Amino acid sequence: MDIQLTEEQELLRSSIQRFLRDQYDFDERRKIVATDEGWSRKHWKSFAELGLCAAPFQESSGGLGGGSLATMIVMQEFGRNLVVEPYLETVVLAGGLIEDVGSPEQRQAFLPKIMEGEGIWALAWAEGRSRYDFNNVTTTARRHGDNFVLSGTKAAVMGAPWADKLIVSARTSGEPRDRFGVSLFVVDRHSANLHLQGFKTIDGRRAAELTLMNVEVPASQLLGLEGWGVAALETCRDRAIAALCAEAIGAMSVLNSATLEYSKARKQFGVALGTFQVLQHRMVDMFIALEEAISLTQHLNLSLAAQEPHGSKLASGAKSKVGYAARFVAEQAVQLHGGMGMSDELNVGHYFKRISSINVQFGDPAYHLMRYAQQN
Repeated sequence: MDIQLTEEQELLRSSIQRFLRDQYDFDERRKIVATDEGWSRKHWKSFAELGLCAAPFQESSGGLGGGSLATMIVMQEFGRNLVVEPYLETVVLAGGLIEDVGSPEQRQAFLPKIMEGEGIWALAWAEGRSRYDFNNVTTTARRHGDNFVLSGTKAAVMGAPWADKLIVSARTSGEPRDRFGVSLFVVDRHSANLHLQGFKTIDGRRAAELTLMNVEVPASQLLGLEGWGVAALETCRDRAIAALCAEAIGAMSVLNSATLEYSKARKQFGVALGTFQVLQHRMVDMFIALEEAISLTQHLNLSLAAQEPHGSKLASGAKSKVGYAARFVAEQAVQLHGGMGMSDELNVGHYFKRISSINVQFGDPAYHLMRYAQQN
């Protein structure tokens, strides 16, 4: 499969490529990651000015109407350049949820700031023992007058140290593991009794463990219908998987190119590595893995754009297949580069770490292979 991009989509891609080439090379990225904050507010503002933060949203919401295909284009280019800014967390996850299930007042209050690059968000759904299940929630939310009072913990909340707002899942009724009874709440990052323990992830980004101890949230900050949070999160997961697969193929394409160039330049026993037939076969396998991943990612994004009924199953299939393919490409790239493949000075090891992180977000390949097999 090879999607023929429209003129507008080609312009979007070329503008991203031009900006990242001129202002976000590997050395610039290393400097950003090494700062105390770990991301660049200046570049984030530039992304908004380029229209990237508004690209996926519907025109009725004030966006550019690009949908999942615009997200795919953005995330693929971000994957090529290892962009660390919280586009997935803010635009794809939080923005998508707000547009899907938010009230008109919430959409009007939150979406313009996201599109203008003025609001940073994070999604807090995972817990220590939840694995990848949205309904396995022990964090509680009980009514208290005009407020909800949230108590519990959330694990590995990506982008939380940078966020102004959080979307937190909490149980308003039922028992742990019940599908019904999970609700979503917009929580101010600096709310009283909300404690955040930040940490650096293996790929240089930032995440946090959250502890909520009787955090009061106005009832107006309930996102979507009370008790129906799992369904909203499942739709969000499919969108997130499509974006992560696009980011993965961006990273894979760079690894393939870097490995091919290295095999032509690096000599062993007086000849270039690329002349050894066994290594040629291995690089062909890397190329095939990339092409298969591209086709699956494009198919998934087209299905989501068309709102086809089997999109969720296709998302699991793509997450599994692309995950295994990306890991294969990353491992081969490191091995073919030898010991320098994992050195901090070379970008190959950084792509390997990012792919490893992508593979565990919203379910690892083995989990989604099982989920794919269980769906009708």
